[in-house]
Amino acid sequence: MNRRRFFYWLIAIVIAAGVVGVAFYLDEPVKQFLAQHQNRGLRDFMRNVSRFGDWPEHLLLGLVLLLIAWWRGSKQWVRILFSMLIALALAGLIARAVKIGTGRARPSVKSEEVWNGPRFSPKYNAFPSGHVAASTAFFGILLFTHRRIGVVAMLIPITIAFSRMDVAAHYLSDVVCAAVLGILSAILVAHFALRTIRNPQSAIRN
Repeated sequence: MNRRRFFYWLIAIVIAAGVVGVAFYLDEPVKQFLAQHQNRGLRDFMRNVSRFGDWPEHLLLGLVLLLIAWWRGSKQWVRILFSMLIALALAGLIARAVKIGTGRARPSVKSEEVWNGPRFSPKYNAFPSGHVAASTAFFGILLFTHRRIGVVAMLIPITIAFSRMDVAAHYLSDVVCAAVLGILSAILVAHFALRTIRNPQSAIRN
């Protein structure tokens, strides 16, 4: 069983590394494509998604749902939602630290150097996307408790990722690496906080 698990993890790591490598390779082509295919209506929509897709909105949603679950007496959903908030915070903090440490210029910033080292200026905090990392971690928890809901919910961080590229706040590699960070954060939190939840359907019924 351990060998099989190791094999699956190895495959996942190889696939993730390949996807990240391709994302870096496609950074400029994707940036140029988005710049050349602008639509006013879509642009306004993506701006709103980007504006309201940050961690405070996720935190507010999580707290509201947590209170509802507590009010209804669903212990399992309280644990799930509390885990979502922990994953949100973990991914957000890690993303913030990496952002400051790498100092990658945003696509909208004209800079000779893309990677500038430690920077606190938001203009040089492109890598990785904090929006995408936090959202992916938040909704990623649902993939380990109720897959159907989780798969549908993951459309939210995907839409946020597109919005962040559309408003020239991030490159493709920024959002892809952020998604990987979010999934890893969700896996880590789920491993320690949700290991006793075996039957996702019972969580829904409760």
